[in-house]
Amino acid sequence: MSTANRINYKAHYYYLFKKNESHSKIQGQRLRILSESIKTLSSKDVHQQIKFVLHPDPFHAGIINSTAHNYNHYICTSAKSIWNFSQFKQDSPKKFQLPKMHRRFSSKASNDDSKTEIQNSASHNKSLKDRTANSRIQLQSGPSLSDFLQHPYKSTSIVQDENDDTSYFDTEMFNGNNRSVFIETYGCQMNVNDTEIAWGILQKNGFSKASNINEADAVLVVTCAIREGAEEKIWSRLRFLRSIKLRRSKDHPLKIGILGCMAERLKHKILEREKMVDIVCGPDAYRDLPRLLAISDAAAVNVQLSLEETYADVIPVRHNPNSPSAFVSIMRGCDNMCTYCIVPFTRGRERSRPFSSILNEIQILSDQGVKDVTLLGQNVNSYRDMSVAADDEDSVMQLSAGFKTVYKPKSGGYTFSKLLKSVAEINPEMRIRFTSPHPKDFPDNVLHTILAYPNVCKQIHLPAQSGNSDILAAMGRGYTREAYIDLVNYIRKIIPDVALSSDFISGFCGETEKAHEDTLSLMDIVRYNTAFCFPYSMRQKTRAHHRLDDNVPKEVKNRRHMELHDRYRMHAEALHLSQVGQQHLVLVEGESKRSPEYFAGRNDANTKVIFPEVLEDGSKANSGDYIVVEITSGTSLSLKGKSLYKTTLQDFSQNQGSCNNKKQKETTV
Repeated sequence: MSTANRINYKAHYYYLFKKNESHSKIQGQRLRILSESIKTLSSKDVHQQIKFVLHPDPFHAGIINSTAHNYNHYICTSAKSIWNFSQFKQDSPKKFQLPKMHRRFSSKASNDDSKTEIQNSASHNKSLKDRTANSRIQLQSGPSLSDFLQHPYKSTSIVQDENDDTSYFDTEMFNGNNRSVFIETYGCQMNVNDTEIAWGILQKNGFSKASNINEADAVLVVTCAIREGAEEKIWSRLRFLRSIKLRRSKDHPLKIGILGCMAERLKHKILEREKMVDIVCGPDAYRDLPRLLAISDAAAVNVQLSLEETYADVIPVRHNPNSPSAFVSIMRGCDNMCTYCIVPFTRGRERSRPFSSILNEIQILSDQGVKDVTLLGQNVNSYRDMSVAADDEDSVMQLSAGFKTVYKPKSGGYTFSKLLKSVAEINPEMRIRFTSPHPKDFPDNVLHTILAYPNVCKQIHLPAQSGNSDILAAMGRGYTREAYIDLVNYIRKIIPDVALSSDFISGFCGETEKAHEDTLSLMDIVRYNTAFCFPYSMRQKTRAHHRLDDNVPKEVKNRRHMELHDRYRMHAEALHLSQVGQQHLVLVEGESKRSPEYFAGRNDANTKVIFPEVLEDGSKANSGDYIVVEITSGTSLSLKGKSLYKTTLQDFSQNQGSCNNKKQKETTV
């Protein structure tokens, strides 16, 4: 066990027993009750769960068992209504023993008095045994740990006094007291959303946002672990931050923290070998940030993954509150277990946010004037809220034709198609996007929902990863090249003007030149609007790391990566040039970075569009406006056009529909 973990554990129990001397004996008695209750349980697994709570060194396993920890609080609360603590305090039986570490903090005088009374009074002992037997019967008739594990959401059966505070820590103990924190974010959009969640938690606990590193009391780095290159950037940044920390005066010390996927993946290396940081916090432990920041003179760690954490009740603090766009996380984790992917090991199993909490957050964003919301998830279109009952046809898992999964089909609850409909109906003037989906989860009801609602963008991210069936099988993707192409054709049949984007990996284990050529030919067939291409980077813990040979040389990976990149750029440029003369609805984001006379925004396909600030009628565009832009030129990355007039999303959709109908009639005639 690391020194840092041992210090954390000792600090935990120090506050448990010593923060308030008047409660230390009662806390000790509760743990005695819990120790005794072990004897009343028949299940070996349940027995081990409770013993784990009482183990003097729970960090030996690397994590705290949250179920056992919650049950500690649960059974102590239940037992309080049964036991008379004033009597129990005086008559504590000798066999109710605590582990050594717990006994160290218990009242020695009280134990000595109890021993003296037990030795000097045989009648008293008999009475004590009777009371103990009766109490044990009462505990046996109450709820057991097995009930708690089988029905984790049915906690209403426990009646607790509202004024009774049985928590271990005083919330004021971890108040930030206006200490300033600076957060840097690297990686995907999920990390951007994680940053906003972390800010929401810190702000609620009295921390303030620092405008720069020099004035910050703590610097937190939200990290990405999906590729080696991303991690190298973080290591370089940490060395820079450590140099700043060493130059700080003792009156203004600096704490450095690592958050996110890299924190979970490299926790031991970060703490023990590099010794660069003070705080390591995994993606499911952001609620613990105030406590981690409060621990002084020791490294603080919490990288425990959760089967339930979705931060549904946390109000994110937006990084740019004036932006017309926002991200909303609807689920976390992934169950697909692709052989190259580290996500299931850094973000845990798949779990979805409650349906109502998502709608509430998007309604708040709509009230704030947000016009573009992106629904986020590692496998966003497999969303399924099991907290609500649903037995209709849509609740049954429907895979795309020719696709399969590594897990059993799921059923029940509210699915992604229902969520997409409900979100689209909140505000018809708010665009809705989603990323990142898996190709297997595109049943007809999702595609028809995209088609039916004008404010659901006709843009789909469809990660292929490879165009060769053998490589796809080695990746564990669950489909073949032919099945993927069939899905593309089917999507375009239902949504003719859909814009497609994709992800590709070059140089995966065993990839031959022929397999690489298959991927290039797939790009020629599909002709993506956007593609994200990366050379393969072997990640520890993944199935590929344990079972496959990373046998493609680095220079070959890089060459193939550039060939993929160039092929996508070629098709994207041709596609954008073909749109010259068309009118696009563009959501204004703000001034162009290259010229203050031009504004930048995004069209329905999520392509950046550059246009003049002044419209044809002489008025000026503002951030959050919908502008009709006539396209005049294009590159592989963006479009350029002239500003025509302001409009609304619904009006533009109706006008475009009328124009399309007119063209169809002219073609028929």
